[in-house]
Amino acid sequence: MYNIALFGAGRIGQVHAVNIADHKETQLYSVIDPFSQGTAALAEKYGAKQQSTEEALADPNVHGVLIASATDTHAELIELAAKAGKAIFCEKPVHLDIERVRSCLAIVEQYQVPLFVGFNRRYDPQFRKVREMLSAGSIGKAESLLITSRDPSPPPAEYVKVSGGMFRDMTIHDFDMARFIMGEDPVSIYAQGSNLVDPAIGQAGDIDTAFIVMKFPSGAMATITNSRRSGYGYDQRIELHGEKGLLTAKNIHENAVEQWGEAGCVAAKPEHFFLQRYDAAYKAEWTHFVDVLAGRAQPECSGYDGELALLMADKALESLKTGKEVKL
Repeated sequence: MYNIALFGAGRIGQVHAVNIADHKETQLYSVIDPFSQGTAALAEKYGAKQQSTEEALADPNVHGVLIASATDTHAELIELAAKAGKAIFCEKPVHLDIERVRSCLAIVEQYQVPLFVGFNRRYDPQFRKVREMLSAGSIGKAESLLITSRDPSPPPAEYVKVSGGMFRDMTIHDFDMARFIMGEDPVSIYAQGSNLVDPAIGQAGDIDTAFIVMKFPSGAMATITNSRRSGYGYDQRIELHGEKGLLTAKNIHENAVEQWGEAGCVAAKPEHFFLQRYDAAYKAEWTHFVDVLAGRAQPECSGYDGELALLMADKALESLKTGKEVKL
């Protein structure tokens, strides 16, 4: 049984707490979050300790850490955990500054501890099946990828100001997904964006609607379309075109019932938001990390993947500001 110290008792921390407790090989050993009123309740719910950062990292009973705290704490906690010899699971991103990410990853490399970065969509059963079928040659060589990602409603402008912007906060998942599906790193990126959903987001210096086009070494291309608002649920779709056919992964709906009548068809909306849509993905990525803890696997989504996703976000922002295609 592996003991896990959870950093962060907020919304995403609570999701991970469930998965840690439900897995037959892990238990929630301690919770660390001095800024959350829910820390004590979360610890009590799972019979876990409340610890400080120093206590958790010095505790020989802690086998691994899960970092789900505020973004600006990730890099420092990764470094401290690496120096303490703990296996590390960290929610994306490692940091919002690329140079800070690189210095952090250098520490991880120095101490030779496993680091897994939580780009959970890689573990979504639908998206993963697309990658597996491409790898099996079902549609031949990949030629074009379309990724649609639209949130049900925009975040508050106050959140936007500290999030790093749409590309680093939201599109970063899609950048990683493009690399994961295509199996290669892009060589160029072109981005366009607008402020159409909420004027307050524009006043905060960000966009809420975007199109990004990427080109890969093979000549294949990928297009990402993002919006901070859908009006009909959490819109998450992939379409991959190849030389022999097409693979699509459609939305997961609230239920699969359709009502047909003279006026047509009425069906349920897509799942409301990421916690519902990617529930299976969160469970699957934790299972993979347990395999890493047990020495049965190496991290599939490494610090390098986190670094490159952020680099793509930075280059997309550069393209947005200059209006030009940017080389990677």
